[in-house]
Amino acid sequence: MAAATGAFHFLSIPMSYQLPPEWAPQSAVMLTWPRADGDFARSFEAVERCFIEIAVTISRFQPVHINYGLDPVLLRDRLAQSGAVPGRVRIEVVESNDVWCRDHGPITVRDADGEWVHLDFRFNGWGGKFEAALDDQITRRLAERGALSAPVRTVDFVLEGGGIEVDGRGTLLTTERCLLAPTRNPGLDRAGIEAVLKPLLGVDRVLWLRHGDLLGDDTDGHIDTLARFCDAGTLAYQACDNPADPHYPELAAMAEELRALRTPDGAPYRLVALPLPDPIHELDEQGRPGRRLPAGYANFLILNGAVLVPVYGDRHDEEALARLRPLFPDRQVIGIDCRALIAQYGSLHCVTMQIPAA
Repeated sequence: MAAATGAFHFLSIPMSYQLPPEWAPQSAVMLTWPRADGDFARSFEAVERCFIEIAVTISRFQPVHINYGLDPVLLRDRLAQSGAVPGRVRIEVVESNDVWCRDHGPITVRDADGEWVHLDFRFNGWGGKFEAALDDQITRRLAERGALSAPVRTVDFVLEGGGIEVDGRGTLLTTERCLLAPTRNPGLDRAGIEAVLKPLLGVDRVLWLRHGDLLGDDTDGHIDTLARFCDAGTLAYQACDNPADPHYPELAAMAEELRALRTPDGAPYRLVALPLPDPIHELDEQGRPGRRLPAGYANFLILNGAVLVPVYGDRHDEEALARLRPLFPDRQVIGIDCRALIAQYGSLHCVTMQIPAA
């Protein structure tokens, strides 16, 4: 991403912007690299291998921007040795708390004059669950050193990128559990949140889901774990066809909600159900199973020429890939083993943030 001139500044008055859908052309994907002393410390080698696979695969299709807390020389060499495309990896030294770039990275929009702006919403660790002060400063730190492709505007509103989906035609899809959580923006109801987001993201309607949940999820129901736009008329969603599974009531109720939704033209959405992986559980230091982890296939990432899909060494992996391939006929659909990521309650889309083509 080319450096931009000018400092960030606080955005106090709503302006008219447009957030492109994920399938729009991209200039890069941003990652925040794991820390050896962070939450992944017990499985750092495995999670770093996963990040290397993600970064190398992204570099086959477009540039990758990496936020890294140490000397970048060693990481640059490791990525090159692993097959990263020369010239498509940029590493910026910046401190972080954790890896979930979808939620602390910039949300990039276009203004009324066609100029790009990185919106820096507040990130408070999913409602104060986890320390997030360093993550909340990443976009501003990158802006201060001219490491971003456009100016940054800071918005005094808590919003995570994983909590929103847009179709590029004025529709935003989200969940009540996340955006209405009192630990995000207390005192704001649906109307208040819509008044903030509509001008900032360029939408004229918000579709709210009341149901949908994955056990082990710390995000209060991020939409990117549940239902995703594949184009303006198609939604892929996380289903569950086993009535004995604890997920079944919530995901069945969510499916009913999705069937009732309509496109801006009044047509029902084309709905594509994704299978649910078999249960994956957190393991303690003695290898004993504990909390169920929020593994799912809706947490995929759309690139310029590919769709990267989290897989888990599960019997449903190939079925999930097969259901997604017809939805992206002009892109390669590639599975990425995300068992190391899901151990910390997130997956592939959660650790990435696309930057639209500027």
